[in-house]
Amino acid sequence: MRSAGWAGPQLPDLSGLTSPASALHGRPAVMKVLLLKEAHDDGGQDPYIRELGSHGLEATLIPVLSFEFLSLPTFAEKLSHPEGYGGLIFTSPRAVEAVKLSLEPDGKSEVWKKSLREKWNAKPVYVVGNATASLVSKLGLDAEGASSGNAERLAEWICSGEPPALPLLFPCGALKGEALPRMLRDKGIPMESIVVYQKVPHPGIQRNLDSYYSEQGIPASITFFSPSGLTYSLGHIRELSGSSIDRIKFAAIGPTTARALAAQGLPVSCTADSPTPRALAAGIRTALQPHSC
Repeated sequence: MRSAGWAGPQLPDLSGLTSPASALHGRPAVMKVLLLKEAHDDGGQDPYIRELGSHGLEATLIPVLSFEFLSLPTFAEKLSHPEGYGGLIFTSPRAVEAVKLSLEPDGKSEVWKKSLREKWNAKPVYVVGNATASLVSKLGLDAEGASSGNAERLAEWICSGEPPALPLLFPCGALKGEALPRMLRDKGIPMESIVVYQKVPHPGIQRNLDSYYSEQGIPASITFFSPSGLTYSLGHIRELSGSSIDRIKFAAIGPTTARALAAQGLPVSCTADSPTPRALAAGIRTALQPHSC
């Protein structure tokens, strides 16, 4: 099982946005926002914290999900036969990580570098989002469709091209959305999915949320990054926020998560136009402006 730490660096007040409590006392203070995601794992400052900081918002990260990888030997076997597929589809960074993990045993990574990578690169490799595209490029593959922003738009991208004669290989999570498979199926585009990871609750959710609320108070905004993350954390957030939950601006990284929020009876103040730090920061900043809808 893979897990991540939760704390993010504190950021200075860059824009003069004020929280309601500080405004009552005439004190300008940076607004605090909570992001329910793990930190970027490249060792530098998380790009979401950096981008929100540039908008005068102090962000903290708390991971709500851990991941277990599944069926890696079977996945490695499929990757070793690119001639049987018309291309690859990646809709999450975890699916790309599963490629790397599946190639670690028995010198498979050397085979990948010597021959398999080139063979897969002769086929389309479709991705959702820049973060996934960046990881795909580290595998030596050329990604397309990154700007699509979500799985539904990626499906439209795929359907707009020449349909493959062979199935597209789609490594995915156990709770994958059905929009992309359905849209491809409706257009007669063959696809073979394999579940390579599943999401489980992060063991530190309650402890880390308790610590955050105790030290930081109620955030001005909370962003959810997946329906699963919402499921595992919302009960704790409701308990800690109490009647003040109505003051929180809830944000979603994409339409699927926004629908999950709405299904829980929570108002969605912001849905990022694309799953990027810039789009999310712009949306949250707008939602937190006085008299915003």
